[in-house]
Amino acid sequence: MNVKGILGAGAIVLAGAAVSCIAQAATYAYVSNADSHDISVFSLDKSNGALAPVETVPVGGTVMPMTFSPDHLRLYAGLRSKPYRVVSFAVNPLDGRLIELGKTSLADSMAYVSTDATGRYLFSASYGGNLLAVNRIGADGVVGAVLQTVNTGPMAHAIRSAPDNRYVFASVLGSDAWLRMKFDASTGQLTGEATPAYSLPPKSGPRHFVFSADQRFTYLIDELDGKLHVLAFDRTHDTVKPVQTVSILPPNFIGDKPWGADLHLTPDGRFLYASERTSSTLAAYRVDATSGKLTRIGTYATEKQPRGFNIDPSGNYLLAVGQLSTTLSVYRIERKTGALNAIGQYPVGRGANWIELVEFDGSNSR
Repeated sequence: MNVKGILGAGAIVLAGAAVSCIAQAATYAYVSNADSHDISVFSLDKSNGALAPVETVPVGGTVMPMTFSPDHLRLYAGLRSKPYRVVSFAVNPLDGRLIELGKTSLADSMAYVSTDATGRYLFSASYGGNLLAVNRIGADGVVGAVLQTVNTGPMAHAIRSAPDNRYVFASVLGSDAWLRMKFDASTGQLTGEATPAYSLPPKSGPRHFVFSADQRFTYLIDELDGKLHVLAFDRTHDTVKPVQTVSILPPNFIGDKPWGADLHLTPDGRFLYASERTSSTLAAYRVDATSGKLTRIGTYATEKQPRGFNIDPSGNYLLAVGQLSTTLSVYRIERKTGALNAIGQYPVGRGANWIELVEFDGSNSR
């Protein structure tokens, strides 16, 4: 691995002895702290789940959604305070530190960012602007200018490409719609369709969604009604059919209204977790490999108002933060049952809301 080439602009000159350290696998966690205007960086010890602070990186704005490039050598962080921008970072695989490569304008305040499968385009969804956007990403991995904006119904919330990169899907909370758009990877252009790929019940508020690793299912969480949907995904036609709807609410839920937030599958696809902000809980499910259906494992208390959480690439640890908490909780995932066991808490900044993790194994990253 050519470290200098990986870092590109702002490269660090590394001694030959240091380069050999890449051969040792290392996992790093990145937490965006909206109110502190910074990103907390930790190293994760895979043997026991312990975190060690690496650095805190100021970003000069309300940092919220983040995403990695497909090769995990660039991290993109969206700023939701004016001027709306995305910060491009190179990730140093030797120690996990971030090297800022530049800031680029976004079309609006973006609630979600992701890249296409080639890493040449950045997608974003604007909750307040009711739109989706595409930015080009340069050969150096730095985000460039806005190429296209697409108007949606109210409160566009998440956008991701399908595994085959032929279509892009987006959830629109205020329209109770999950949209499908044809994607041209040669030009970066999205072409919308008149009918949603999936229409949800009124006032459900579709939010985040994930595709299973085998590309057979899509899981979609609602913000407003406390529900989680299992959709069978047709890889040939990039269409879906409903399979199951389950509740993410704890059995003794108390509150004026549900407030679903985030969801993630373990890398092996055996377990799925979802966060609910009113009760400050994580719901855990076992996934049936054949049908995609979910069976509730349990409910676990977590940080207050858990807008974001994530699972490490080994599938052994879950990290969760809360927007009304200044600590991060680490849980061990029991590999046989999917149960969560709390094993540690660590300080983060104010308004913590998003977590991304990466593992460098000496020859590549994941």
